[in-house]
Amino acid sequence: MHYILRHRQSGTALNRAIKTSKLMREEFESMIRQRKIDLSVHSSSSAKDFVSHMLLATDDGGQFYSEADIACILVGLLQGSYTTVHNTITNIMMYLTEFPDVYNSVLREQKEIADLKEPNNILCWDDLKKMKYSWQVACEVLRLKPPVHGAFKEAITDFNYAGYTIPKGWKIHWIAHATHKNPEYFPDPDKFDPSRFQGDGPAAYTFVPFGGGAHMCPGTEYARLAILIFLHNVVNKYRWEKQIPDEKVLHYPYPRPAHGLPVHLYPHKP
Repeated sequence: MHYILRHRQSGTALNRAIKTSKLMREEFESMIRQRKIDLSVHSSSSAKDFVSHMLLATDDGGQFYSEADIACILVGLLQGSYTTVHNTITNIMMYLTEFPDVYNSVLREQKEIADLKEPNNILCWDDLKKMKYSWQVACEVLRLKPPVHGAFKEAITDFNYAGYTIPKGWKIHWIAHATHKNPEYFPDPDKFDPSRFQGDGPAAYTFVPFGGGAHMCPGTEYARLAILIFLHNVVNKYRWEKQIPDEKVLHYPYPRPAHGLPVHLYPHKP
């Protein structure tokens, strides 16, 4: 408790985060109240967006969600659907500058797909399924730079681990990075090697940027969609170089280039 109180003092990162989170929830709650008014005026309208849906939905007990509950859900969605994906895309661009041969292979794959499309014809799901190497690259970046550090689990029975007894009911925090860097599953774990994901790829539950099992992240396919569509468009149009060659990577709260990865874009010649 003393640790928490001390770090909530003005000027600390935790205090800034708490204030920012509070401002975000207040902004969302204002928007939710306005949407509630709109729905009352147009009561026959069906829910056409997430906020409207949440205002009309009920929990398992038949109770409507409060404005505060919906605001907290929106904060979680914003973090899960935007922050993690855009950080992963940034890290992919960083690795592609560091490994030109990998960039060239991604470009070759994406150009083959683009050449089969009519001008201004958008990508379809079949196109995404052809981006096998591009997704292998994305997975290797997710292995080395998982956007989520881990999650909490509850022990459903007593068990022993590394000489320690973990009692039933204890909360356990698993760390994706520790699993992804385990040489038993990934030989030479610090090496950037997209070929690890060829064929059947890693063994089950050894590659866990989205978690696993029944509670696997529901946004997995959304992330795949966003990453591959972005890669297709940026690689087919540009190559790029880092403006800060030795830019450091920060790992809190997400692994990301310290200065946001400023780059020089060079359009491909016609």
